[in-house]
Amino acid sequence: MSRDQALQRATDYFDSGELRQTLAQRVALATESQEPAQAPVMSAYLHAHMVPLLESLGFVCQIWPNPVAGGPPFLFAERSEADAPFAVLSYGHGDVVRGYAAQWNPGLEPWALVVDGDRWYGRGTADNKGQHSINLAALEQVLAVRQGRLGYSFKLLLEMGEEVGSPGLREVCELHREALRADLFLASDGPRVAAQRPTLFLGSRGGVNFDLRIHLRPAGHHSGNWGGLLRNPGVRLAHAIASLVDAQGRILVPGLLPASLPDNVRQALQTIDVGGGADDPQIDVDWGEPGLSPAERVIGWNCLEVLAFKTGNPEAPVNAIPGHASAHCQVRYVVGSDSANFMQHLRAHLDAHGFSDVQVEQSGPLMEATRLDPDNPWVQWALASMERSTGKAPALLPNLGGTLPNDVFSMVLGQPTLWVPHSYPACAQHAPNEHLLASVAREALALMAGLFWDLGEQGAQLALGSRAGR
Repeated sequence: MSRDQALQRATDYFDSGELRQTLAQRVALATESQEPAQAPVMSAYLHAHMVPLLESLGFVCQIWPNPVAGGPPFLFAERSEADAPFAVLSYGHGDVVRGYAAQWNPGLEPWALVVDGDRWYGRGTADNKGQHSINLAALEQVLAVRQGRLGYSFKLLLEMGEEVGSPGLREVCELHREALRADLFLASDGPRVAAQRPTLFLGSRGGVNFDLRIHLRPAGHHSGNWGGLLRNPGVRLAHAIASLVDAQGRILVPGLLPASLPDNVRQALQTIDVGGGADDPQIDVDWGEPGLSPAERVIGWNCLEVLAFKTGNPEAPVNAIPGHASAHCQVRYVVGSDSANFMQHLRAHLDAHGFSDVQVEQSGPLMEATRLDPDNPWVQWALASMERSTGKAPALLPNLGGTLPNDVFSMVLGQPTLWVPHSYPACAQHAPNEHLLASVAREALALMAGLFWDLGEQGAQLALGSRAGR
């Protein structure tokens, strides 16, 4: 009974074709959470695929109804061990974005796993069916080698609404806080920094969308008769936006900026290269906050983006001065930002710059920024385990550049959060031709087996130290 045996079983599981076969069955279920008609398929993913597997591994499963009306259910599974000194909580989501079948390349389709060299195509292969399938398969191999005992309790929360904003996730965690209690959160989602480099991230940037609107008159007026006499809302709104962010993407509203870029975050980002993949866009080196590296700008700092801008009738322009204009904008932000007062900061800034005629309104919920301290002992333990399993120095991201519902686990449940992604930046997540790299999946199986094994060897001491430090 050894760690090496567990890692060997994990790679043998891949080589046997079992992961491919299992994932093909899960991809075949069109679990599109944006489509209400797919509710029976979403339920089947939990009842027909996940519950039998988990019960075979010794888990006790419960289906929790969503506290939000109309929201999809949650699966909670717990594998308890007598006198277990600590508990681990994991997470995944079985829902996917729409398939967009007509947009996939010839020979590919969203609901069938198609293998082309190193690429396994299919909706959910990368986000998130492939990732939680890898984790559960790795756990299964560790249990087999350890003869059915991990040395800790393991809990899993699987949701079916992540792609529509995780409705009810916060509420279900608040409602079942005691059942979800754990010493460590360990899960997989999102991409590695590069396909070849194992990655650990500790949280995610937060996100909030807002709308800017200016309504000057009910209708348009002929530009030949009134041009030069009437304020143009498109021009006004363009200048209002220019007062928020300059021509090089630098945020000009002090209240939208983080307090600082901590030294240990900056140090962690020194080894991170952003972009450079075959399908990646070329980075604009002079865009964003000056004096920061690309990694610091996208992971350690805030950005303000204009996602849509409309005035008049862009599809069929007419010779008229429009009566109104609007823009849909977004702030991605890191820990240390005054996110609770972003709208007030925007309002005050617009007023101070003469744009009291521009309305600002938050659009949708605010997702909080999170970041486990890179110096936390759990972080150093995970990095060492990952390097031991792969022979590679893993990348440490203090937080993901994108946004995950990590605030629920780190803030509501109060758990240290570790994310080990098994995708990569060019996986076409949310787009046609989504795929998982077989080479990454094989490595990830061994990597996760190593983490689950090492938890049984070292986790109790780390958990005890973590409790003492609270």
